[in-house]
Amino acid sequence: MRNGKPKQNKYTRPDRGDSTKPRARERGSEQSKARPIQQADSFLDEMKNDLMAFFQINDQQSFTQEQVLEHFDIGDRRMKLILHGLIGELTDEGAIARQPDNTYRADADANVVAGVVDHVNSRFAFVIAESPTGGRGDRDDDIWVSTDDLNGAVDGDRVRVVRFADSRNGSGGRSRRRIEGKVVSIVERGRTELVGRIDVWPTYGFVVPDSKKIYDDIFIPKEKLGGASDGEKVIVRLTKFPDPGSSKQRFEGEVVTVLGVAGQNNTEMHAILAEFGLPIHFPADVEQEAEAIPTKILKKDLTKRRDMREVTTFTIDPVDAKDFDDALSVQILDNGHYEIGVHIADVTHYVRPGSKLEEEAFKRATSVYLVDRVVPMLPEKLSNGLCSLRPNEDKLTFSAVFELTPDAHIVKEWFGRTVIHSNRRFSYEEAQDILNNSNGDYLAELQLLNELAYKLRAERFRRGAINFETVEVRFKLDENGVPLSVYPKLRQDTNKLIEEFMLLANKRVAEFVHSLNKKGDENTMVYRVHEGPDEDKLRQFADFAGRLGFKLKVDEEHLSNSMNQFMASIEGKPEASMLSQLAVRTMSKARYSTEDLGHFGLAFRRYSHFTSPIRRYPDMMAHRLLQHYLDKGKPVERDTLEDQCKHASAREKMASDAERASIKYKQVEFMSRMEPDRTFAGVISGVTEFGIFVEITENNCEGLVRMQDLSDDFYDFDKENYRIVGQRNKKIYTFGDAVEVRVKETNLARRSMDFVLVGDNASRATGGKTSGRRSDGKRDSDGRSSASSARRSSSGRSDAPAAKGQNRRGGRGRR
Repeated sequence: MRNGKPKQNKYTRPDRGDSTKPRARERGSEQSKARPIQQADSFLDEMKNDLMAFFQINDQQSFTQEQVLEHFDIGDRRMKLILHGLIGELTDEGAIARQPDNTYRADADANVVAGVVDHVNSRFAFVIAESPTGGRGDRDDDIWVSTDDLNGAVDGDRVRVVRFADSRNGSGGRSRRRIEGKVVSIVERGRTELVGRIDVWPTYGFVVPDSKKIYDDIFIPKEKLGGASDGEKVIVRLTKFPDPGSSKQRFEGEVVTVLGVAGQNNTEMHAILAEFGLPIHFPADVEQEAEAIPTKILKKDLTKRRDMREVTTFTIDPVDAKDFDDALSVQILDNGHYEIGVHIADVTHYVRPGSKLEEEAFKRATSVYLVDRVVPMLPEKLSNGLCSLRPNEDKLTFSAVFELTPDAHIVKEWFGRTVIHSNRRFSYEEAQDILNNSNGDYLAELQLLNELAYKLRAERFRRGAINFETVEVRFKLDENGVPLSVYPKLRQDTNKLIEEFMLLANKRVAEFVHSLNKKGDENTMVYRVHEGPDEDKLRQFADFAGRLGFKLKVDEEHLSNSMNQFMASIEGKPEASMLSQLAVRTMSKARYSTEDLGHFGLAFRRYSHFTSPIRRYPDMMAHRLLQHYLDKGKPVERDTLEDQCKHASAREKMASDAERASIKYKQVEFMSRMEPDRTFAGVISGVTEFGIFVEITENNCEGLVRMQDLSDDFYDFDKENYRIVGQRNKKIYTFGDAVEVRVKETNLARRSMDFVLVGDNASRATGGKTSGRRSDGKRDSDGRSSASSARRSSSGRSDAPAAKGQNRRGGRGRR
């Protein structure tokens, strides 16, 4: 409450000044009895939602019906009757409660939901409500919360938030306004440690967080500086969080780890791992347990295993890989068919339930691939040694063996534990050279596998698979980790060959486990699920692509073929990277689950992850479940496995975020070494109300041309048409436009770049008004409340002030 008055927004009118009762605000409830928020499809719906919002915003006070009428300035007799009736409806629904003195107040339990704070801007945050699957829900369901209403919560905290009744009009489309709310309690702190650069003063220090979503520095008492020197990167344990009653964030902490001098490669990579809560080292007891595992395969290890050591077998992996977790074997059968074995490292033979290794593998759930290093899920003795299918060594594996016709149709399949002996280790490039030149080791086997892979892929696309080819960047680094060049990763036939047989094994394992169901009891399995896309997002993307001259049919019958034709049509074009990433964003996120939901993108009825247990914990789960059912086991209890799936999905996202952060850091570092006056060709990859994002064509590095640096005119942001338009010269900048830029500034701490526009082929508006807002080039300022200089948020969402409930995301859709 401020000034003892109800919060003023569209739901309340200003207090007349003669009010004798202060209207306080009540603390919310920690329960989560959420009342469905109704869309305002009629006048009465909107009035009812406005009424509910009034009670929720001013929830520390109860009101008589007369006071409510006064606040809504209602004197008309018919409107009074309507309002009385709506108050009765809200009371019957439990949204508001009638008090003993015949006043009414918001039910503290109504509309309280759990979610995670995404503090995108110093002035406001979004609370991302938890979906039933535990994953990220629809962005339109995120709850807008003013920083004043965060109640001491900070980015990443799990909170309970009360949703104010929604008065947005319509039932869909981009014009809908966002749900608004306030935090009523903090369930769990999202982070207890932060990473940043320390500024040391004579009697204290301040740590400037690396996270762009923490808007205040952390005060460090002199006795808790931990030996850190000025300018070093440190990890800080938070000892004090912002006060719930204060709109100003105030952290205190203590230095627990000094990572090194800011700007050095090793320091920055460790800082990225720490920022995302990822481990740098294995605990000593885990390493000791790994070292104690015998390296020699014993006779007892071979019992109940199929011996395939005499069958031609090899691996194909990246040139710098050390963890070879899959191999292929090839045999030509007497009947003219082919026996193809997909052999996967038998990690669960070594990592047993209840062990320290198992505990650590589950905790990590995935290996993390930064630009210059791998942070493995398993200690090196296992990941690069015992489990790695190195050439000329006997190895224990879990295999899927298929008898295929020359047309790649499955005649027979077998699943079980095996022992193999790899004859050769290929890099992708080596195997590709052999195929290209028709000369080299195992040429016939490689040609056969390639032909079968082509047929498997063609069948997959015939059934409706979608070919999403997004550009992955790679770096050439010197011995100190400094980027010398940036280049796109090439996907050649050998990459697709391995991918196709891994997809086959993953799919057939899931189908095989399902086929073992008995008497209606479904076998619990860990699936990799990918649900269908959101229709509204697809239509919006199709509309956007159409404006750029590309056709896309989004009805169910034509979507797959149309999307594949679209991806083929943009290949090789400057805007291809931007469009392919936008297309991917229209799709649901793949995740792990025990629900048998299928995989939309691959067009598989069932799909699991079986082929990478060295680097993915869900694959270990799949191995154990497959063996359990091979041993005639009964269906496994589902709930525990589902919780493990949610954990694995969350860790996968965290690892992916860290990988992207390391790539962005190296891109910024690479561009910081460019000649100051060098110009680059690029395409506009994002349009916001604070500028345009440009992706450089030759290296896929992206930066921002700020609105204030477009000095030739004032520009309006036309959100509906994905463009900005000059007020005077009518010049238009939109998605996909070719431009030339020069680097203005690189900021390694923020992992961001600013560009200056030096050339364009911009078109001109022919008349009419834009639907955007005026952008006069003034920079928004997000000040820090400490001794260090102000930092500006560079979140993908908009920095502009937002009306309550409005969708003010802004920023780049592609990120």
